[in-house]
Amino acid sequence: MFNMEQHLHLILPVILPVAAGGAMLAGKPLKENKRAGRVVLLLALGLELLLVAQALMKGGGMVFWHLTGTMELAFQIDEISVLFAALTSGIWLLVGIYGISYMSFEHRENQFFGWYLVVLGVLIGLDFSGNLLTMYVFYELMTLTSLPLVLHERTHQAVMAGLKYLFYSVAGAFLALFGIFFLAGIAESLTFVPGGTVTREIIAGKEGLFLGAVVCMIIGFGAKAGMFPLHGWLPTAHPEAPAPASAVLSGIITKSGVLAVIRVVFYIVGPDNLRGTWVQNVWILLSLLTVFMGSMLAYKEPMLKKRLAYSTVSQVSYILFGLSVLNPVAFAGALSHVMFHSLIKNALFLCAGAVIVTTGRKQVNEMKGLGKIMPKALLCYTIVSLGLIGIPPLCGFVSKWYLAAGALASDTGVWSFLGPAVLLISALLTAGYLLPVSLNGFFPGEDLPCGDCMPKEQGKKEPSLSMLVPIGILTAGTLLSGIFPQSFFAMLTGIAERVF
Repeated sequence: MFNMEQHLHLILPVILPVAAGGAMLAGKPLKENKRAGRVVLLLALGLELLLVAQALMKGGGMVFWHLTGTMELAFQIDEISVLFAALTSGIWLLVGIYGISYMSFEHRENQFFGWYLVVLGVLIGLDFSGNLLTMYVFYELMTLTSLPLVLHERTHQAVMAGLKYLFYSVAGAFLALFGIFFLAGIAESLTFVPGGTVTREIIAGKEGLFLGAVVCMIIGFGAKAGMFPLHGWLPTAHPEAPAPASAVLSGIITKSGVLAVIRVVFYIVGPDNLRGTWVQNVWILLSLLTVFMGSMLAYKEPMLKKRLAYSTVSQVSYILFGLSVLNPVAFAGALSHVMFHSLIKNALFLCAGAVIVTTGRKQVNEMKGLGKIMPKALLCYTIVSLGLIGIPPLCGFVSKWYLAAGALASDTGVWSFLGPAVLLISALLTAGYLLPVSLNGFFPGEDLPCGDCMPKEQGKKEPSLSMLVPIGILTAGTLLSGIFPQSFFAMLTGIAERVF
């Protein structure tokens, strides 16, 4: 029998931000009072972090809705839940603090924060999902509730970007739904179990349909992760959304697609059922194609936020590649890149937003002399850029080392060395599209006298403290997690041992 008090620690982290966000959207006093809205935002985000920490320490599970005799919605906390929920709640707090200052330059501030909180609750529900059906419900809710963040500007471009985001996400989810229907018909349970619940006996005689269903789920959920061929929404949506929305879209919401793929392959289907099949080869091919294509498009893109969006297309597929080789070392590297990419890419988008609201500059070729105006923000940008490239001792080096080592040790034929080669080429391209901003910002050349800067920008003009502190924390996290990765990787290695 369901005991509300016993399971309150699982329910509150989902309900609290949704209720607080709903109050900001529907309650007239909060809707119009910016100061009250900011207080509610900070209180909700701080309390949410504590509630999530409590839930992760207590653990456990619960069934909260029986749809039919065999279909139920349930929460269950495991090690994957711990990783994703801790990351989501921590990043959401930092970006929310940044957003208070950033959104003061925008319209409808409280409306943005209302949806921002609602999405947080939905994402925690996604992270806590105990079976495939629950995950799918929250996955779809995440798309619908995050759409207003993309549409916030309400310009024609923002509306078109929002519609593209919606169509791609829904198309991917419907493609994945076919696989869920198939698995629901053959599997004894859709509950997440390390190593999977589908056995060879269950799929005997249905191997072709089974593999077709799995590839539909990988491609469908891969849409949210920006994997080719359903990647087109990402570089369109990011530039039109406010910088706080772009940051969490890139750093957190794309990881929901990764989470869904992890749950399907390693907690339902089982890696042994895919190893050596055409599905694995297609998955590897699509992920590597996305890594290279995203890096090339980012290298050629002149607009900074759009360049960072193409970078996300590439970098999230690093994670998908690490998962696709079905090797424990690469799996640990992929999980680490979930965390490290989120730290880095959130910092990069927050830096880009700070540049936009402080100087009005949006194009990469407008960044000359930026180091004279906002040296602290540009220094943070430079450090996290080196992390994304994979320069030691920053965290990006550690995750990419494990990804390459796992790929080389995998039994995937030509992919075992072609994969690391593509990752190396992508790293060089990453240096090519990120570092020019720093080089031109700090070393603009003698042909750019200070007077050539915008008249309003003469002298230093750093972003506000509430913007700079979250950027600094993310930058420090990028450095410290690269210097001291041992205990974190010990946890990831333990997860890998249980799913393989």
